[in-house]
Amino acid sequence: MNIYGPLLFALTAAVGNAMFAAGQKKAIAFDNPFTFIALAAIFCVFLTVIAAPLFGQPQYSAVAKENGGWVIVSGTGLFLTYLGFNLLYSKYGASSYILYAVLSIITTSLIVGVVLFKETFNMFHWLAFGSSILTVVLFAIGNSHLKT
Repeated sequence: MNIYGPLLFALTAAVGNAMFAAGQKKAIAFDNPFTFIALAAIFCVFLTVIAAPLFGQPQYSAVAKENGGWVIVSGTGLFLTYLGFNLLYSKYGASSYILYAVLSIITTSLIVGVVLFKETFNMFHWLAFGSSILTVVLFAIGNSHLKT
C-alpha cells in the first residue's frame, strides 16, 4: 500500500482534530456544553454543504435512502465524539487526547476494522496496538507524578 495517500488524509483529520481541540479548550465554559457543540456542528454542516458539490452531485435523497441506517449510526457517532471531546478537553485539557487516541485504536481499528469488517491485522499491527496500551500506562504514570 502506498503510504502517502493515507498519511495525507490522516494528517488532514489530525489538523482538523487539533483545531477542534483548541476550540473546545479555549471556548468560554457555560453550564450547558451542548450549546457550543451545537454551534460547532452547525458550522461544520454549513462547510460540508458548501464543499459537497466540489466532489460531484451530492444526491442527498439517494444517499439517505440507501444508507439511512448508517447515516444514523454515523450521526450518533459524531454526536458522541463531539460530546466526549467537549467534556474531555474542557475538564482535563487537550493533553488527555492521548487517552482518546488509544481508545480509538481499540474501538476503531480492532472492533470496527478487524471484528466487524474482517480487515487484516498482522504482527506489526499487534505490536502497534501493544505500544498504544503502553502509552496509556505511561500517561497514567505521568499524571500520577503531577503536582496538584
